[in-house]
Amino acid sequence: MTTGLIPGAQPPDPRPTGTLPQQRHEPDTRAAPHVDNRPRSSVITARAAASFEPVGRSVATARSFVRDTLQGWGFADIVDDAVVLTSELVTNAVVHAGTHADVLCLRTEDGVRVEVSDRYPEREIPLQGSPATMGNPDREGGRGLQLCAAIAGRWGVDYTPTHKQVWFQLDLPDRPVGTRAAGPCLPSELLPLTDSRVRVAVVQIDRTGAISSWNEDAEELFGYPADQVTGKPLTDLAAWPHTPGTSTGIVEALQLSRWEGSYGIRAADGRVTPVYASHLRVRDTDGDPSTVCLLVRDHERAVLQTPLRLPASDATSNADGSSSDPFEVFIGSPAPDDLDGLLQRTVERARDMLDGDSAFLLLATDDETELEVRASTGLPSARQRFARVPVEAGPGRYGSARMPAVHEDLLSVPGAVPLLSGTGMRSVVTVPLKVEGRLTGSLGVAAEGPGRYSNEEALRLQFAADRIALAVESARLGELERLRRGSLSFLVEASDLLAGTLDRDQTLALMAQMTVPTLATWCAVYTIADQASDPYLSYVLHEDEELIDGIKSLLSKVAPPDPVPTPGARVWSAPGEAAHEAALRSSMRSLGLSGGPAHQQVTSGIGPTLATASAVGGETVVLPLVARNRVIGMLTLGKPTDEHFRQEILELAEDLSRRAALALDNARLYSERTAISQALQRSLLPPELPEVDGVEVEVIYRAAGEGNEVGGDFYDLFPISDGAYGFAIGDVCGTGPNAAAVTGLARHALRLLAREGLSGPAVLERLNSAILDEGARSRFLTLLYGEMRPQDDGSAELKVVCAGHPLPLRLRQDGTVEPAAEPQPLLGVMEDLELYEQTVTLDPGDVLLCVTDGVTERREGTRMLGDDGLADVLTTCTGLTAGAVAARIMRAVERFASDAPSDDMAILAMRVA
Repeated sequence: MTTGLIPGAQPPDPRPTGTLPQQRHEPDTRAAPHVDNRPRSSVITARAAASFEPVGRSVATARSFVRDTLQGWGFADIVDDAVVLTSELVTNAVVHAGTHADVLCLRTEDGVRVEVSDRYPEREIPLQGSPATMGNPDREGGRGLQLCAAIAGRWGVDYTPTHKQVWFQLDLPDRPVGTRAAGPCLPSELLPLTDSRVRVAVVQIDRTGAISSWNEDAEELFGYPADQVTGKPLTDLAAWPHTPGTSTGIVEALQLSRWEGSYGIRAADGRVTPVYASHLRVRDTDGDPSTVCLLVRDHERAVLQTPLRLPASDATSNADGSSSDPFEVFIGSPAPDDLDGLLQRTVERARDMLDGDSAFLLLATDDETELEVRASTGLPSARQRFARVPVEAGPGRYGSARMPAVHEDLLSVPGAVPLLSGTGMRSVVTVPLKVEGRLTGSLGVAAEGPGRYSNEEALRLQFAADRIALAVESARLGELERLRRGSLSFLVEASDLLAGTLDRDQTLALMAQMTVPTLATWCAVYTIADQASDPYLSYVLHEDEELIDGIKSLLSKVAPPDPVPTPGARVWSAPGEAAHEAALRSSMRSLGLSGGPAHQQVTSGIGPTLATASAVGGETVVLPLVARNRVIGMLTLGKPTDEHFRQEILELAEDLSRRAALALDNARLYSERTAISQALQRSLLPPELPEVDGVEVEVIYRAAGEGNEVGGDFYDLFPISDGAYGFAIGDVCGTGPNAAAVTGLARHALRLLAREGLSGPAVLERLNSAILDEGARSRFLTLLYGEMRPQDDGSAELKVVCAGHPLPLRLRQDGTVEPAAEPQPLLGVMEDLELYEQTVTLDPGDVLLCVTDGVTERREGTRMLGDDGLADVLTTCTGLTAGAVAARIMRAVERFASDAPSDDMAILAMRVA
């Protein structure tokens, strides 16, 4: 938002022309291409324009823009009406029409005209008839034009092929010339007393302080004829100070541009006459300065006293003689209890005190090397808030921030006050805020015309700055303490969240979600796999989800920031520059300047491009993610157009980046270890089961414990020789990695020994010796091992050895279930084992079910599934395929108890087809 004078000129067209959707300063010399409905006699003296995005928060921003603009112009009488009407019209544009809203405020001699344009040109609103025809006033929307008709002096709607504009005119209330405010109606007995005739002494003082004019009332009041006092200093007659607590001397008061107060004049009879004086500095026809003093008796002060401002003589005393705080005199009572409110009240009072068009206040950083904008009025505060300027940077900067300074014309010294660049302000006065000799801030007042301020105004503003400096510093320290406490709470919560996950993707998401919108408007996280890898864009987040894809696309086309391990935030300008170029190209295409067909003036991508440019166009900073002395990524934080980061936010982001880097590196290490563990576990199970002619085979395996793919239970089915297959199902004592180690030993040993042509008992006896050779790492093992040979008649011959394992169950076609083997000693306990094998023939349709004890020992309280329960379930599986049998057994086991299984489970079902 910018404000500028256009003396005698008509306003430019506020409608957008393909430029960036941001607050803008329009050239003063552009002619309006649309029909102007303003009266031709109106002279536009100033204007302010702004553009707002189609989001809900824009309505509040538009209200603030209009309020600040009108208050800055001194139109407080019509501010409320203008804000209400603007709110309704901007809501129609950004919420209901869903387009950008362009607001233009025009100041005339008679009042203010406000124009609101949107990009929804359909003629849906009636322009004729009474307001009653516009809709039911009780409905939720549609009241904007009814309010215009009810409140505004004049209003209207203009249409173009691409825009719709609603405007309204608010006239200033009629007041007598020179009237500032009306006093209260008082009873006669309360009116101030005077003599039979009120005499006003008019005394003119030249630049040397000598009396140059002395009127008749002065002779009557003080007894001196004019020729007796002309040429003498006023200080020879003044008894100063007369009012208790007054610190301004008569010499200083005569040098001020305007002053009111009371002191004493020694009359010709030697007595001191208390007077109330009003001083005004003027220039005579020769250009020499002089002071005109109007004096009345002190008890007649109501004749001269300004009603809207507390007189200087009463700055430290109340009517009852009690002392008051000079700070309260300037700020008013009650004083705001928050820093932002105090600073905003300060700049408004400073602007009013010097009759300026704008005012601003900056606070110094801890090292006093920079000043940060914290409050302003009459300026584009949304763009300038928290911007920083150096204190000492040579000519053209704030090199004079430690002393009062007056710039009569900023055009003659470009860049003297960077904050005012492009705002239309010409003259400015700035004074320091100091506490115990230390610079704590700077207060400035600016005007649109040149030569508005001199050293007298600087002195008055310095008096005000001295009154509020200590209060501002105290409030600043209080805010800093609150920020530090809030930062501590934020970091504690962030640490808890980051410590609660070891998933890399979830850690990246948490980093972004904690950053947006608390610290930044958008963020991007780059990760670096190793020192030889380039940074990779891993995560992007914006507070408006619709802009995420656009930002991600933009950043993917920009070279990533350098992975510099230097701590702290550094500015990264590449995204903003790329966004600006992309938006410029889109705007040129929309205007048909890219050489394409004329009918392709508006491309489908211009909206997202301009929105992305606005979102990324502000300040962007990069913080390194350093963990274990290695840069593992970068955290990028961004602000929308023309916004800046506060130093406290950057320090908080730096603390967060250190914690996030360690959490991200822990997640990376955990992911690597998990991948290695899972790969090793998967190697302990057979990759796939072979196809056996005439036999259906199905396996279901569940390992206990989170993240475990293999435990103490295992299974296998493998070819031994032509037409013969070995199968096994076993259970190692315990669960987890130690049991899985014995599992690997058993499974691989079985394959090797069986393929040597050894019988089943011989295979298990050698496996028993191998387990015992493990020593302290050995664990006992139950194992069911067998060899299967499909026969020509469709049956299958099995030779089975059951070493301490739950017995295999045979399901016949008639539904009977019986054990298919006898129990024998388990492995890994005794050195000398005498095992034998049993032969079983499975007829077509028979099923052999082999399980581990995790199935049979499934418990619910004191109940256990057991062998009998398993057999009962198996009897219901007649006629089912091997896969259906295994699935039914697993469902029965899971439904038997509500708790999660605490033991590994394996089910091997084989059915002769």
